[in-house]
Amino acid sequence: MSMPLRMSCTAAVAALAWMAVAVPPATAQVDVLTYHNDLARTGQNLNETVLTPANVNVATFGKLFSYPVDGYVYAQPLYKSNVAIPGRGTRNVVFVATEHNSVYAFDADDNTTGLLWQVSFIDPARGITTVPSQDVLTGDIVPELGITGTPVIDSASGILYVVAKTKEVGGDGSVHYVQRLHALDITTGAERLGGPAVIADTVLTATGSYVYVSGPSVAGSGDGSVGGTVVFNALRQMNRSGLLLLNGIVYIAWGSHGDNGPYHGWIIGHDAQTLLPVAVFNTTPNGGLGGVWMSGGGPAADGSGNVYVSTGNGTFAVSGSGSPAYGDSVLKLAPAPSLTVGDSFTPWNQSDLNVNDLDLGSGGVLVVPDQAGAHPRVLVAGGKRSVYLIDRDNLGGYQACGTTCDSVLQVLTINGSFDSAAYFNGLVYFHPSGNVLRAFQLSNGLLSQTSQSSTSFGFP
Repeated sequence: MSMPLRMSCTAAVAALAWMAVAVPPATAQVDVLTYHNDLARTGQNLNETVLTPANVNVATFGKLFSYPVDGYVYAQPLYKSNVAIPGRGTRNVVFVATEHNSVYAFDADDNTTGLLWQVSFIDPARGITTVPSQDVLTGDIVPELGITGTPVIDSASGILYVVAKTKEVGGDGSVHYVQRLHALDITTGAERLGGPAVIADTVLTATGSYVYVSGPSVAGSGDGSVGGTVVFNALRQMNRSGLLLLNGIVYIAWGSHGDNGPYHGWIIGHDAQTLLPVAVFNTTPNGGLGGVWMSGGGPAADGSGNVYVSTGNGTFAVSGSGSPAYGDSVLKLAPAPSLTVGDSFTPWNQSDLNVNDLDLGSGGVLVVPDQAGAHPRVLVAGGKRSVYLIDRDNLGGYQACGTTCDSVLQVLTINGSFDSAAYFNGLVYFHPSGNVLRAFQLSNGLLSQTSQSSTSFGFP
């Protein structure tokens, strides 16, 4: 994995309020509680009642106001209507998380009301700060790292779940890198459920070695392993992907900061009521890399509770030395507490993708709503070289044939997928880096381009 982490940065002013000017500000729109609107990560909003092609134009639609925040914003802002804020009444609220380790709640309609609450997860006076970019050996995100993955909101309990990363200097001078799962009350920002819960605490010693104070682990002989065990490295692992809340479990995925090891792809499920880990999966326990980052895309889910992710460059092995290892693959994972691989797809040219840093997992995964025809259940996954249309009933496995023989429905050469595809009304939308927005009709298990925009956008 390299370079692509900068793409979702919206700069230091965020939480823009957008709406058609003709609409009264009190009109509540559909809640946006998770990355790309739903568990399938379609990005579609089937309940829009205000915006139309007629009123979304330069004369009647645009930015109403902006709010300043204390750091860069890589996480997607979320929105919840009709939130009862103590002493402030019922408000429509935009929630914004920053790399400076703050979470903000802003009034979505009235900038004179403005900031409703803010919480910070740092305390410099006590030696608790964000993580300087030089500590992770890459400038993909500068100058600091705190909150990168998109949080998720549970509307029923009124809790916002978010992962924060900190650097903490102990009284003995030891340097700890800590990742925590916070459960915040959306009305006040206060911690709920006895949180936060420490996901992992890793000490970097003066000699450059690691002491694992706490953290999830799996059996394995892969990178960074000690005595047949691979332990989560809180310095090297990065939560880039959005969080997934599914059937009472908060799923969190990790990749890396660049390709600086030791690191692996991790997916960890936490009980949404106790914050305790209930399931752990490592993509390369007997190898290395294979991060789950997907340019910020969240793990997707189908109606049966299966979880889908794609991975970046790393060890791939279906048998023998290093197995099991799932670099450059799409994985279908059984729901927690199992979180085992039920099915997978790996391109025939995985070795080439790995050597040339052409991650299959550079883009997110999209679970397409069920379709008519011979392949009713499909999934879209985009990488740095190609986009794959995959049958969810048979992901295709790995075909080591030496030619283009992937057992998938379709492979499209669309270079530079550093985003998640979107779906609406039978159309799948892609916007490759350095290219134009394209629309593809999905019919009988195949995609065919129907239109494209005239404007091209460069990396990222």
